[in-house]
Amino acid sequence: MPDQDAAAEASVGAEARAAEGPAAPNTAPGRAPQRVRYTLVVTALTCALVVTALAALALGSVRIPLGQVLDVLTGDAPPGPFRTIVLDVRLPRVLLGAITGAGLAVIGAVLQALVRNPLADPYLLGVSSGAAVGSVLVIVLGLGGGLATTVTVPAAGFAGALGALVLVYGLARGGGAFTTGRLILSGVAVSYILSAVTSLILVTSARAEHLQEMLYWTLGGLGSARWDTLALPAIALAAGTALLLALARPLDLLLVGEEGATVLGLDTARFRAAVFVLASLLTGVLVAHSGAIGFVGLMVPHAARLVVGAGHRALLPVAALAGAVFLPLADLAARTVAAPQDIPVGVLTALTGGPFFLWMLRRRGRTEGVTA
Repeated sequence: MPDQDAAAEASVGAEARAAEGPAAPNTAPGRAPQRVRYTLVVTALTCALVVTALAALALGSVRIPLGQVLDVLTGDAPPGPFRTIVLDVRLPRVLLGAITGAGLAVIGAVLQALVRNPLADPYLLGVSSGAAVGSVLVIVLGLGGGLATTVTVPAAGFAGALGALVLVYGLARGGGAFTTGRLILSGVAVSYILSAVTSLILVTSARAEHLQEMLYWTLGGLGSARWDTLALPAIALAAGTALLLALARPLDLLLVGEEGATVLGLDTARFRAAVFVLASLLTGVLVAHSGAIGFVGLMVPHAARLVVGAGHRALLPVAALAGAVFLPLADLAARTVAAPQDIPVGVLTALTGGPFFLWMLRRRGRTEGVTA
């Protein structure tokens, strides 16, 4: 049905423009200026990632000259404290921050498409809190022994994330019309409840010597990064992003709405369920290694859409790169603003993301004529 296809694709563009404001470049073949702009955006973000990584390796409670950082990275530096700090402490932390930031940004962009709501975020929808409950429970109970770090904790995080997402989505759809207000209120309520459960588990079950470390983890931090824990989140990010890129067109069709996507042959219920599982799996793996870091999945995808538009084939790579820049930069600020005190990066993202969320909520209320 070519006429319906053309109408639906036109609706996708109109929907994206209405939701996100000014038109963004189209990266479709034959649009050379838009492709050039997209290439410039990707190049700029890649350069920003390199600069951020070098700054994060050089700055901290111990400042290391950039030249020595480069010598360490190229293998020209002799063994010593600077080499240990750069390679064993800061570099794994920067890599975990980039992986986590990219993953949270991609998850946020996808969840916003699934529920057709730019306010959706793994943290606000309770997904991160659910993953935290599962992960903390396994850690406190000591399940899995040495295997817990690599398999049991991420598996429990995935189960908790998926359970929380199903609960929030069910509450938002049940007992009335599916609206922005119901979705956000359901997510916030479930997130608060699960955060309270996590705190209760920590207070009643954790040994005193581990309580501070666990509390730091629940606030969201990258201080536990180690080389032997980076492989799983890196693989999960690469595989998850590749799968979601392959699903870019169905994600775009969801912008039309249920009826428009169904006309084009998309089984929306089955597709949403599959992508919810994938998003929960990726969230569980990330939260198991970095804790619950909020608002990255809200702020970064929104900024990326303003630059490259709502088409997911262009949006997801840009969101991933922007998230990979944003979180290490936020972590750098968190560990230098009160040095030598190391502030959990989740605290800083919440301080910046909270006002951003309120601005978005107010903006949505004005455009839709509703309040959440």
